[in-house]
Amino acid sequence: MKNLKKRSLRTVCSEVFTLIITGVVYSLAFPGFILEHGIGIIAFFAFIPVFVVIRNTSWKLIAPYGFLFGFVFFVIFNYWLKTFHPFAIVIMPFIKGLEMIIVFPLLKLADSLFRKKGYIVESIIWVSYSYLCEQWFAGFPYGTICYAVYSFLPFVQIAEITGAWGIVFLMIFPQAFFARYLHDYITGEHYSFLIYIRRNMIEFIVYILLLSATFIFGFVRLSQWQDKEPDRYWRVATVQHNHDSWEGGLPTYRRNFNNLRRYTLEAIVEDPDIVVWSETAFIPSIDWNTYFVYPGNEGLRALVNEFVDFGNSLPVPLLTGNADGEPIDYNQGPYLEDGTLNRNDYNAVVLFDDGRIVEKYRKQHLVPFTEHFPYEKQLPWLYNILKNNGYHWWVQGTEPVVFETDGVKFSTPICFEDVFGVISAEFVKEGADLIINMTNDSWSQSIPAERQHQEIATLRAIETRKSMIRGTNSGITCLVTPDGRVHDEMEPFTMGYNIYDVPIYTHESNENTFYVEHIDLFGKAATYISLALLAVGVCLRLGEIRRRK
Repeated sequence: MKNLKKRSLRTVCSEVFTLIITGVVYSLAFPGFILEHGIGIIAFFAFIPVFVVIRNTSWKLIAPYGFLFGFVFFVIFNYWLKTFHPFAIVIMPFIKGLEMIIVFPLLKLADSLFRKKGYIVESIIWVSYSYLCEQWFAGFPYGTICYAVYSFLPFVQIAEITGAWGIVFLMIFPQAFFARYLHDYITGEHYSFLIYIRRNMIEFIVYILLLSATFIFGFVRLSQWQDKEPDRYWRVATVQHNHDSWEGGLPTYRRNFNNLRRYTLEAIVEDPDIVVWSETAFIPSIDWNTYFVYPGNEGLRALVNEFVDFGNSLPVPLLTGNADGEPIDYNQGPYLEDGTLNRNDYNAVVLFDDGRIVEKYRKQHLVPFTEHFPYEKQLPWLYNILKNNGYHWWVQGTEPVVFETDGVKFSTPICFEDVFGVISAEFVKEGADLIINMTNDSWSQSIPAERQHQEIATLRAIETRKSMIRGTNSGITCLVTPDGRVHDEMEPFTMGYNIYDVPIYTHESNENTFYVEHIDLFGKAATYISLALLAVGVCLRLGEIRRRK
């Protein structure tokens, strides 16, 4: 009994150590504080130890193990959240740990119910989790396995059909498959890997066929896009003014505007068709300070007027992020009866053309816990903690706006929104022929954080087969063409501008992709199939128990 306890303790320690090391190693697949660009190939084998531990451990430990792995990985992977707020680096890893408390037991259940073929069900469950973790309020796709290999272009072209989810399956299946063999070998069943393959020959052949088809499709599509002529080129000037997003006040707003104006005037010499500023590049609110005159906003109003005059002087449209203020009650003045501002705040993009704002888009998917918290009544204690720690709430937008100027239709996912395939796909489905992402990641003070964001965004161009311009405050400003290639990155955390000749492929000459027409079909299917397989497995196991009785 004493030896058994010692062995059990040794086993538990080895499993804990394995999960911690795996969390660290998996983080190296992405840009981070150790490696600026990450080593994407690590993601093809990093989860093998995780599946071995899940198969080997007890039911009592599986949930804590899930929390441990999720927390460790995201603390390291999202280390830059500490710059946003010390509370953020606790909240997000804690949430991801809670997600793993659900996922790990489901993976073990699949392994227990389908001992010989459990790796198939585990792989589908992992795809389902990758999809579902985006769907709720605190959805956060950072760290999803497929984004580590965004630059493996022949491999990721299937995103135009499956979205991210097909790539996730192709990456996770062989790891779950090999982990089952590795576990059996470690626990004493010493048979060759060739015998294991023969025992699972159908699954092995099907996977090889899928993988081969993926690469063939990828090379063919890359060749087609290399030869494909766009309907036109649109000359876009992006201004990267690199300001500290935490520094506010009228002097800062004026200094930022002066920098934006300076580089815009330099860019105009190169004859662009449009000028793009970043998310919240211009503050204060244009509409609010045009609509209201009251003691205290004289300086802000003067700056807005200066901006409007500048916009009138430009020979081309100006697209800018703006902290948009809208009156709650248009029948009242700037203040409500309780003395608070009569104002709702939105994170918005405005198109300034012909001397006026011709269209406006308001951010639909706000960053959880930092820009938006919908559970004020249900969780008042957490809401008050966040509010007292300096968080600022925006009001959520509701419409997927498609802008049009100079004959080009485009939409503008704001910052975090380009990490969700569904948002860009809905814009394209509404008629957008170009995606212009407006981002401000300067608060992270981290190039790896900006690269993590850019890597995720790249897949949106493949899914929709539309060009994407990323207009950022401090990086990564670049062009992504519909084949997923990244062009002409501006150096992060520097001031300047860049000119991009953007290839435009219209709906008339380039039909919507399967993914756009059937948004997240494969993610949804994986979810339903997972539930069905687990239900069937439970029923079969119950039937087996009854027969034994």
